[in-house]
Amino acid sequence: MNDGVVLVLTRLEDSSADMVIGHLVASGAQVARFDPGVDFPEKATLSTVFADGSSWGYLAAPTRHINLKRVRAVYYRRPTPYRTGSTCQVERFSGTEARFGLGGVLASLPCPYLSHPLVLAEAEQKPLQLLVAQRVGFTVPATLITNQLDDARTFAAEYGPIIYKPVRGTSFMESNGSLCTIWTTAVDPADLNETVRHAPHLFQACVNKTADLRVTVVGEQIFCVQIHSDLLDWRADYDRISYAVIESPSDLSERCLSFLKAFRLRFGAFDFALTDDGPVFLECNPNGQWGWIEDHTGLPIAAAIADLLLKDSA
Repeated sequence: MNDGVVLVLTRLEDSSADMVIGHLVASGAQVARFDPGVDFPEKATLSTVFADGSSWGYLAAPTRHINLKRVRAVYYRRPTPYRTGSTCQVERFSGTEARFGLGGVLASLPCPYLSHPLVLAEAEQKPLQLLVAQRVGFTVPATLITNQLDDARTFAAEYGPIIYKPVRGTSFMESNGSLCTIWTTAVDPADLNETVRHAPHLFQACVNKTADLRVTVVGEQIFCVQIHSDLLDWRADYDRISYAVIESPSDLSERCLSFLKAFRLRFGAFDFALTDDGPVFLECNPNGQWGWIEDHTGLPIAAAIADLLLKDSA
């Protein structure tokens, strides 16, 4: 299978995937890049046969023809979502069929994935993350998920000061057409009102941190970076960040690996708040961004991902 193809599923503009592909090509691997949500069905064709106890087929686009039996590994990065939310009934039907037809065929490939979309879907659940984080020994801030105003006020009185962050980070469009993101925000209990009822809200005890840690795990390799920022949520302004590569404490590394094992993951981007008593778990993005970390620190994350894809499929 070493002469097979590494299939990279991502959108056209993905500089992090570009970095990994560069290392794969330099290693002599054959690489095929494909964006299911854009390329299919208008620009690509799919045929797969399931018969006689096995399956075979191909995925073809104007510039490439992929024999699915020759796919040795899949790097599932950031593909464009299928058009399942379209207001056009025909487009919505076509998008749903593509998601479960093409997406189902790709998900059934008997090769290593980094990481499998079904595994990612489970690992992205923040409530489940908090439970697993506690089980593996991480310190986790007191957390409430609720749409009940009285419970939110009680939580704020017991654990304040508190912060709010989305259960899942989702960008939205302002009325002026600008794209916005909700960052972690301090909550004044006096501002809590009946709008809490409109959606589940994730409130947490605010951590008195001295810095942040971003721990990127690739297979068994740990890349630990200390992040300094004057912001509550450093992601709100990358120009106000400074970085320092540090050695990950052994117990933290072991717990990160145990966390990923619980979710059947080989990659994870962990965020911790660093306090005088040690790191506090905030979340793990199972398909998180890492390219900017490599750009600022020189850590060989892309090479590690490429090596893991080739090693797992050797």
